[in-house]
Amino acid sequence: MSHARAIHLSRRGLLAAGGAVGLGVALAACGDDKGKAKDGGSGSTAAKSGPWTFKDDRGKTVKLDKVPANIVAFTGVGAALYDYGVQVKGVFGPTTTTGGKPDVQAGDMDVSKVTVLGNAWGQFNVEKYAALAPDVLITTMFDDAGTLWYVPEQSAKQIAELAPSVGISVYDRQITQPLQRMWDLAESLGADMKAAKVTDAKKRFEAAAARLRAAAKAKPHLKVMAGSASDQLFYVSGTHLSIDLEYFKALGVNFVEPPESAKKQGGGWYESLSWENVDKYQADIIMMDDRSSAIQPADITKPTWKKLPAVKAGQVIARSPEPILSYDKCVPLLTSLAEALEKAKKVS
Repeated sequence: MSHARAIHLSRRGLLAAGGAVGLGVALAACGDDKGKAKDGGSGSTAAKSGPWTFKDDRGKTVKLDKVPANIVAFTGVGAALYDYGVQVKGVFGPTTTTGGKPDVQAGDMDVSKVTVLGNAWGQFNVEKYAALAPDVLITTMFDDAGTLWYVPEQSAKQIAELAPSVGISVYDRQITQPLQRMWDLAESLGADMKAAKVTDAKKRFEAAAARLRAAAKAKPHLKVMAGSASDQLFYVSGTHLSIDLEYFKALGVNFVEPPESAKKQGGGWYESLSWENVDKYQADIIMMDDRSSAIQPADITKPTWKKLPAVKAGQVIARSPEPILSYDKCVPLLTSLAEALEKAKKVS
């Protein structure tokens, strides 16, 4: 799903796990949430002034005398809050590319207006963090142990002493649940959740979900594979654990599912294949990891890749294993897959 998960998997390993990419709202067009607790609005209580509390997905409640003003967040979280009108002061995680442009995980956030504490795995400038006088640190969690995503283990204690933290789980649930939790969080931070831009995005998400469900129902014979590329290996993600794939599957999408035994080395997230064996699974559509840590389809030169039926047919689309958790940013994820299913032909 993403590079090294804090459960001590290999750094390259999590890159493929995608879901990274990582649930609660009752949407008319959604899939089931597998009986998991929704925890809907229970986590947030606040106005734009006065005391602030928020109960995160570790069950920990942060209590402050006032609504946080100096917010530091994982880049993708900062991007989601930005979509709801909440500006963070600092970010950590993939923020800019080597060319200086905003990373895909930065969304629409103006990266020139935030302090970047670290742009890659293991990077987190504690001195810069302290200088921001942070009120709270917010990030996601990719395990059930409450490990804060992209907070380096070696400096986690020092970081924790400077400000309380909030963790939003993106582990083993459908994307609707963390979407609702981010909604609750943004609302608690003073965002106007009745703004036309916000409510319209949620309606578009519901419509996109209905479209994907219909597309999947119309073409149940089409097989979709979620992949990620590195120099030496090709990773095939299973739907279990990843918030996007679990949701797409609940909507009826027919996915390639590596057996649990094959995903063992990938912590249950994915199976790694040599490029010689990249044709192990038959797929009509391939969804490829769009993060800067992965090799993009246009840059894959492996002959075995180019021979895959889905590649030859041009039926390869992007996937965001670590979705930005705003409805606006999740609409394209649903729409892209729906369009691919609608247009795709059986080639496997």
